[in-house]
Amino acid sequence: MQASKTENRRKAEPFYWLSVAKPRTSSEIVNEARDALQTVKTPRPFTPTDEQRKVSGSQSSRCPQNRRPVLFSLDTSSSDSSESRPNSGVRLSPLTHKPVVIISEKKDEVSSVFHPTPPADAAELRKVSRACKGLFRSTSLKNLFSAKVVPLDQNEMKLDFEEPAMMMNSLDRSNNNCLAEQKLYTSFNDESRQLICNEHTSRSGSEDSMEGTPGSFSLQLQGESDQIEEPGKKSSQLRTSGQNRRVTGLTDETRINEWEEEDFFWHTRILPILRELEKREDNIEHLCLACTKLHQALGDGNMLGKRFKRRNILLKTLYKLVDIDSDPLSLKLAKIILAMKVDGKNLVSVCKLAFKICRNENNYFIIQNDTLLDYLLQVLWNEDLQTNHEALIYCMAALKVMSEKEALRLKMVSKGAIKMFLELMKQINNIKEHDTCFSKLGLLLVQLTATLRILASCAQARRQLSPSAAVPQLCVALEQRSGDKDLCIWIVSVLSKLSTYNDFCAALADCSRCYIVFLALLNKYQKQQDLVIRIIFILGNLTARNDQSREQFFKEKGSVNTLTSLFQTYYELDLNAPTWHHDRKGKSQPKYPSEAEDVLIKLIRVLANLSIHPRVGAALAAAHPLVGLLVTVLEYKSVDDCEELVINAATAINNLSYYQVENSAVQEKQLHIAEMLLKLLMSDNMDAVVEAVRVFGNLSQHHEIRDFIMQKKIYKFVIALLDSKDREVCFPACGVLLNLTVDENKRAFLMEEGGIGKLIDCLQDFGPADWQLSCLICKTLWNYSENMASTASCFGGSTNTLLMLLTALLDEEVELECSLDKDIKDCQRVYWEREFKPVAAKLLDRIQSHHSSS
Repeated sequence: MQASKTENRRKAEPFYWLSVAKPRTSSEIVNEARDALQTVKTPRPFTPTDEQRKVSGSQSSRCPQNRRPVLFSLDTSSSDSSESRPNSGVRLSPLTHKPVVIISEKKDEVSSVFHPTPPADAAELRKVSRACKGLFRSTSLKNLFSAKVVPLDQNEMKLDFEEPAMMMNSLDRSNNNCLAEQKLYTSFNDESRQLICNEHTSRSGSEDSMEGTPGSFSLQLQGESDQIEEPGKKSSQLRTSGQNRRVTGLTDETRINEWEEEDFFWHTRILPILRELEKREDNIEHLCLACTKLHQALGDGNMLGKRFKRRNILLKTLYKLVDIDSDPLSLKLAKIILAMKVDGKNLVSVCKLAFKICRNENNYFIIQNDTLLDYLLQVLWNEDLQTNHEALIYCMAALKVMSEKEALRLKMVSKGAIKMFLELMKQINNIKEHDTCFSKLGLLLVQLTATLRILASCAQARRQLSPSAAVPQLCVALEQRSGDKDLCIWIVSVLSKLSTYNDFCAALADCSRCYIVFLALLNKYQKQQDLVIRIIFILGNLTARNDQSREQFFKEKGSVNTLTSLFQTYYELDLNAPTWHHDRKGKSQPKYPSEAEDVLIKLIRVLANLSIHPRVGAALAAAHPLVGLLVTVLEYKSVDDCEELVINAATAINNLSYYQVENSAVQEKQLHIAEMLLKLLMSDNMDAVVEAVRVFGNLSQHHEIRDFIMQKKIYKFVIALLDSKDREVCFPACGVLLNLTVDENKRAFLMEEGGIGKLIDCLQDFGPADWQLSCLICKTLWNYSENMASTASCFGGSTNTLLMLLTALLDEEVELECSLDKDIKDCQRVYWEREFKPVAAKLLDRIQSHHSSS
C-alpha cells in the first residue's frame, strides 16, 4: 500500500525521478532548485550636482529667512572690535594715574627706620624701570590683575615710582594707537594678587632696626610665592630668595627685549606694507603682492595668532580691502585673517568670504595652487563646535565645493580630512536633542554629509572611510535627525553609494536599528521620491547579499505592509506620469524611467531579493496584494514603455512561483500570469523573453499551465530558443521541455518540431563545460524515451550521435578536463558524479538495449 502511494506521487511529480545508489539529501535538492532564483541588479539613483552652489542647496526645504545670508560685505564695521584682544571676560578701563609713593601712616617711627640709599647712577634706575614695565606687560592674557598699589607694612620702606612710570608711558608714544592697549595690559583683575616693590633688607639685631642693601630690589606678585623674608629667617633662606629674584629679573629682561624687538619689527617691516595697502590702489596685482609680502613678514616676525598686541590695527586695515571686488585679493586676505586666529563674528565673516571665493568655478586654479584648504581644515579641527557653529557651516560649505574637483579632493584626503569629518560628526551626534544648539547644527551636518557623498566616489577616500566608523555614525545621525528631510536625503545618499561596496554593506547590515530607521522614514516621507528611492536602493543592496539581511528586514514590524503601501502609491503616480517628452523642436528624446517608475523598479528588486529566503519567499508568495500589484505591472506596462520595470516584475514573479505553498497568490493567478507572459515572449527584447521562459519553467509544474503551453503553441517558441547557443537561454528552455515531457501525450511534439536533434546539439555544444545543463538535457530525453518501441522511431538519425556522445561524456578523463580552476573543477566533479553520471548511464543503457534489439 505504501509502495502504491509512492508510485502515485511520482507520477504526479513534474520533475524527473531516478532511483540511484546514493540518494541526495533534502537540503541538496532544495539548493539545486533554488539556483533558479536570482537577485536583481539596478543602477544607483542619480544625484545631480547643485549648479547654484548654495549653502542650503537649490532644492532645500529650509526657509531662507531662517539663516544668515551668504551675500555680505566685510569692512571695519563688520569686525568685532573686542576680538583683537584676548578675552578676559571683563573689559577694564585704563588707569588715569601713575603709581605714587604711599607714605607710612606712623610718622613717629620714621626715626627708627633707615632710608634706602638711592641707585648709584641713572643706568641702574633705568634698569629698574624697565623691569617694572616688563612686569606690568608680562601679565597672562587670561589672568589680568587689578592695578592697585597696596600700602606696605609699617616696617617696609616705600619707593618713589614717579620717574619709572614716566619712562614707561613715554616708551610707546611713537604709536598712539597702541596706547590704549598698553594701559589695558597694565591693569589687572585679581584682587588677591597685589604688586609690591620691596627693598631687600636684613635684620641687624632687633626687629625694630633694618639695614638697607642699596640697589637690590625685588618685584613680585603677592599670593604666588612668599619671597619677603620674615624676621628671624635663616641666612640660607635669604640666599635662596635672592637667587630666585635674580632668575625672575633675567626672565623679565628677556621679555622686555622681545617686546622691543617686536616694536622695531612692526615699524620697519609691517607698517610700511600696511601704509601701502591703505592707499587702496586700483592695481589688484600690486595689492595681492603686498598681501603676500605682509603674510610672509607676519610669519617672519612671529606675529600670526592672537598674542600679537597690534592685531586690531592689522585686522581693521585688512577688512577695509575686502569690499574690493577681486577674488584673488580676497583669497590673500582670507588666509591672513584666518592665520590671525580670529573668532566670533570675524571668523564667521572670513569663512563666508572663503565660501564666496570657492563657489566661483573660475577660481578653481588659484585655489588649487594655494593653501586655503589648510587654513579651512585648521578651523574645522580647532574651533569649538557649539560656540562657532555658524562659522563651521560656511567653512564646511567651502570644503564641500572644493571636494567637487578631483585635484583638491585628493589633496583633501591626503591631509587627513576624512578623519576630521568623522570626528566632527561624532561630536555632533553626542549633542542631545534637548540641547539649545541641537537644531542649529543641522545645516552643518548637511554640508558635512554632502561632502562625504562626494568623497565616497573617490577610491582613496573610501580607504580612509572605515566602515566600522563611518556607517554607525551615519546611522546615528539619521535616527537622531529623522525630522530634517534635507539632512536625511544627504545621509541616505552617502549610504546608498557606500552600500554598493561589500565591506560597507556588511557594516550597515550589522547596524541593528538601520531597518527600523529606514522603515520609519519610508512611512514618514512616502511621497518624497528622492529620499524613498535611495532608501529602497540601499535595502536592495542589503537583501541581495545574504539571507540574514533578508530575514532581519522581513521580521521588522510592518515591513511588508510598508512595501505594499509604497508599491500602491507609486503605481498610482505612474499611471498619470508622461511616457514621452519632446525637446523644443518637437523631436522625441530617448525615454528614461519616470520618477515613479524608478521607485517601482528598485522596490520590485527588493521584493525579488527578499523572496530568495525560503521562509520570506513563502510568505510573500501568499501575500495577495503584493502579487496582485506585480501582475498589474505586467498588465499596464510593455517592454517598450519601461524595459527594466517589466523585467524586474517578471523576475519577482518567477522567484515567488518557485514556492508551492498553501494559499499561494501566484498559483491562484497562474493562468492570468501566463497570459501576460505571452506579451514578453512576443517582444524583440531577449532579456524579457528569457525571463518569461523562466517563469514558464516554474509554472509548467502545474498541469493547467502545460495545457496552456500546448494550446498556445508556446512549445514551438521554446524549441526555437535551443538554437541560441546561449546557456542562459537554453537552460530555462530545457526546463520547460522537461516538464512538458512528464505528460505522455505531449512527448511527440519533440520529434515533430525537431526538438530531439536540437537537444542533442546542445548536449554536444555545452557538454563538459556545464554538467548541470547536460544533466537537464539527459533528464528530458529520459522522460521522452520512456515508452519507446525502437531507437529509430524515437531518436531517428541522431541515435548513433547520441550514443557516441553519452559514451564520451561518461568517461572520467573527459570529466577531469572540464575545468582548469581547482575549486570549479572539484565542484563540477561532484555534480558529474551525483547528477549527470547516474542519469546519462541509465539513458545510455536504455538506448543500447533498444538499439541492439532493433
